[in-house]
Amino acid sequence: MTTTVRHYAAKGFTLIELLIVVIIIAILAAIAIPQFSSSSEDAQESAMAANLSTMRSAIELYRVQHNNTYPSRAPTGTAPTCTGTAGSTDDNNAQTMTDQLTRYSNAAGHTCSVSSALFPFGPYLRAIPNEPVTNAAGITVVTAAATTPPSATSTGWRFVNTTGTFQVNSTRMARDGNTPLANK
Repeated sequence: MTTTVRHYAAKGFTLIELLIVVIIIAILAAIAIPQFSSSSEDAQESAMAANLSTMRSAIELYRVQHNNTYPSRAPTGTAPTCTGTAGSTDDNNAQTMTDQLTRYSNAAGHTCSVSSALFPFGPYLRAIPNEPVTNAAGITVVTAAATTPPSATSTGWRFVNTTGTFQVNSTRMARDGNTPLANK
């Protein structure tokens, strides 16, 4: 009879052994889960830094090829004939900036969806990227740094078209807790 009892006891785990295993798994999960969530935020900030770098490079190249004029400024002079779709010509405008960075352009800033000898520059980007931390699209174009400063509720990008400053349109802090996202 003792052999039968030992035979059954050797086949399974005791309740205490199972509880110890469950507690160990819970401790490991408590350590690992915050690490995964912070790596997601780190990835968003890295994507944001890459997008900022790409946008700033495109803006600077546009400025160099367009007589020291930043995108979003109204084109000067008479627009040449565009065989495609002409872009926006409003001054200090996000749509004008988008057109000037994503379409072909001439030195005066006029844009066209089709490449031609009259529009030798660009496009500098395929599309304006979303701001990855809040996944917000859009650019707020301002003419002075003090005009509509970033706030805790603003999202997307912010561009000061008199200085060429391109930043995140937010006062949220980066993961390091010391640097505002707008200063990245």
